[in-house]
Amino acid sequence: GRHVLLCWHELIYLILFYQRFKSKRMGRFICVITHGCHAGNFWHLTDMHWDPTYKLDDNPGLVCESSGNRPAGNAGEFGDYACDSPWHLINSSIYAMKDILPDPDFIVWTGYDTPHVPNEKLSEEAVLSIIGNLTQIIKQVFPDTKVYSALGNHDYHPKSQLPPVPNDIYYKVADMWQSWMDPASRNTFIRGGYYTEKLLNRAGYRMLVLNTNLYYDQNKVTLGMEDPAEQFGWADQVLTEAATNKEKVYIIGHVPPGFFEKKRSKLWFDPVFNDKFIQLIQKHHQVILGQFFGHHHTDSFRMFYSSDGSPIGTMFLSPSVTPWKTTLPGVVDGANNPGILSVLINYLNLIQDVVTYYLNLTRANAARGQWEKEYRLTESFRVPDASPASMHHILDRVANDNCYLQKYYEFNSVSYDLTECNKDCRVDHVCAAREVDFYRYEHCLEKEVDGGDK
Repeated sequence: GRHVLLCWHELIYLILFYQRFKSKRMGRFICVITHGCHAGNFWHLTDMHWDPTYKLDDNPGLVCESSGNRPAGNAGEFGDYACDSPWHLINSSIYAMKDILPDPDFIVWTGYDTPHVPNEKLSEEAVLSIIGNLTQIIKQVFPDTKVYSALGNHDYHPKSQLPPVPNDIYYKVADMWQSWMDPASRNTFIRGGYYTEKLLNRAGYRMLVLNTNLYYDQNKVTLGMEDPAEQFGWADQVLTEAATNKEKVYIIGHVPPGFFEKKRSKLWFDPVFNDKFIQLIQKHHQVILGQFFGHHHTDSFRMFYSSDGSPIGTMFLSPSVTPWKTTLPGVVDGANNPGILSVLINYLNLIQDVVTYYLNLTRANAARGQWEKEYRLTESFRVPDASPASMHHILDRVANDNCYLQKYYEFNSVSYDLTECNKDCRVDHVCAAREVDFYRYEHCLEKEVDGGDK
């Protein structure tokens, strides 16, 4: 009972007391003191990648521009694993959210909206049109729901080159999202694509929306800068003030730090920015409730540890709506089924659980398959909640138990890749989840490879 603040006999007494008097207030009290009980929820939506060119065609090479030279041989109404999302898939994902959880407390949307096509196939106008259409359908289906939205690395033209200064796209996207933003948020968003607000205007809680595309190693505009758009300094100040004001904070963004679990040693951040991000989280971990990012298209997580090795934070990486099979060299069959993430929080706004819902693309195309629950974290991995301590236990089980490893591996691609995760696969997934720091990641590879060969 390390996660329970009472002795067991005391807890049983309170439960019996609650059963006798049926006191809703007492029930809430029990939930709070045990850090349990689901009290609220929100959606995390990411990497929709709408491809407006998608169309069913007798020639599989002409179905979508996002397939490149790959044939979309199994194209259907909901899409093809070689392509980015058709509008029908986008539409179904948003309406599935409405059907499953019609009244969430809020929605987190972490970007990457345009298709995987060369820059010459897009324009600033086209990028804004895609972001605008996706914004509109979310507003249409969830007209009264607060949305916290971050830019992805392709939500700019040219792609991945998001600048650390005001520009037309920042201005125009801020206009699109005006109804979701406080006036002060608009000012910093225009300045650098980031902002912060009190969570649902509630005292004691805050949302921090970062533009981590500024730290992406493919962003040549920010190369060599010490603090692009002064975002690190600003975030440090926001988190410092949060501690002073006794606030707890959620952090969201698109590109995560660390490494891609499907390709060994594939990093995303510039190394200097990666170190600074880790230092920011370690410094302020006591006020951070959780982090939610995208970009990978996979369902995964990243751990943050203190200097003595204690788990102090978790970054949840949500699966994408697009099923697109990555063209990243070295990745074998890197597609996924479309997924969306529901996050359950308790009365203290701590993360109680996460539930992934998905659409089996093959079944959907064949027989109008429905979005359904893929798994609930606490049930599948036998943990009491989704706290850093519990996520550390999950990682330990994945690292040391082949049954949990295989379960995690299949969830990672949203039940698309059901092949066996071999010893190299295990090392890649375990080290990517365990070590966000570059040096410690390489040390993990050495340790796990040597250990696996014994």
